[in-house]
Amino acid sequence: MDDRYGTDVLSAGWREQFRKKLATVPADRDTVVEVAEDGFCGAVTSCSGGLVELEDRHGRTRMFPLGPGFLVDGEAVILTPPTAKGPAPARRTASGSFAAADARARVARASRIFVEGRHDAELVEKVWGDDLRAEGVVVEYLQGVDLLDAALRDDPPSAERRYGVLVDHLVPGSKEARIAEAIERGPHGAHLRIVGHPFIDVWQCVTPASLGITAWPVIPRGTEWKVGVCRAFGWPADDQADIARAWQQILSRVHTYRDLEPALLGRVEELIDFVTA
Repeated sequence: MDDRYGTDVLSAGWREQFRKKLATVPADRDTVVEVAEDGFCGAVTSCSGGLVELEDRHGRTRMFPLGPGFLVDGEAVILTPPTAKGPAPARRTASGSFAAADARARVARASRIFVEGRHDAELVEKVWGDDLRAEGVVVEYLQGVDLLDAALRDDPPSAERRYGVLVDHLVPGSKEARIAEAIERGPHGAHLRIVGHPFIDVWQCVTPASLGITAWPVIPRGTEWKVGVCRAFGWPADDQADIARAWQQILSRVHTYRDLEPALLGRVEELIDFVTA
């Protein structure tokens, strides 16, 4: 037969042996507790000097000493001082960089970043917008790299006014590569940097995983690429408004740099470094 009292009646702790151990609950702000003695129920509004202030649903407040005598969800607890709060973690921007403490935009620099079209500009803004505002860098779009040479003649770069250019489908032998090489050899090359990604369009810079697909569809020659993509996804593609809506669906799946291909990430970072050097 078990002896519930043990063999040594004078041993320490025999009074607490079968007593239920109460859980401890920190008196963090807005924690709802009930006072066991009189049933007063309220949310924690403050805690100091060993006392906790509770406010009930009618706005009445009362002070109580910390310790036992409280209920949380009907269970007896010991109310302890609130959880010590450490420093808030540094916020990161969508590009992965640490957000500046002063989030106000700087006055725009003379230097610029050019991209080919509206979709490129919107994608860069969504991921790097915070960084660009902190650095005072404006992004402009050209409506095609074919217009870059004319834009440079109208408003040429200089040592104090650097231009970075992001080009789609910048691969050896492409039309885009030939245009870029010719401009870099020209009079504006010293204050200009042209970089690009290998994809047909900036749409492809969004990772397939972000869209819930295994790969971007292969569009046969002779079919306008964006139209072919929309049809492959089962989206309307009858006019430019349909293409714009398709892009907004794709852009909505981009939240941070993790949703973009590395081939784009490195190039945009390179341009930001170049125009802010």
